[in-house]
Amino acid sequence: MVAAVARLPTNEEHDTLTNANEPTSIERAVAACRAADEKQGSDTIGLDVGGVLSIVDWFVITSAANPRQVRTIADEVEARLKAGDGTGALRREGLDDARWVLLDFGDVVVHVFLEEVRAFYELERLWADVGQLEWREAEAPAAAAAD
Repeated sequence: MVAAVARLPTNEEHDTLTNANEPTSIERAVAACRAADEKQGSDTIGLDVGGVLSIVDWFVITSAANPRQVRTIADEVEARLKAGDGTGALRREGLDDARWVLLDFGDVVVHVFLEEVRAFYELERLWADVGQLEWREAEAPAAAAAD
């Protein structure tokens, strides 16, 4: 009995199977960070968890002063990422009490916390050994080119 052998697609086959215009996971993480920041999310960070977790590439973590702001940030992040590629969150958790909202976009998971809940769980400490996304600097080259 001969086992079937799978082969990787050629570059041309890969290009026809994927949409070259779709944003990469790092671009989606940057967009999520910026969306949270624009709605006054505080201490917004992106964590490169892809090397440690096989199910997600990036965690975006931000916090807000009250539940209303948590919802506002979550809504803006979802709207921004949906505008980027047409797909919304695969899963949303925590919108009822808005203490910790989790938005799962597949390659990017966004955590929007109330400030005291973020301080309690300390996800940054848990993932301290992974790289951080310099999302504010990601726009610096474009700004420098405009000068």
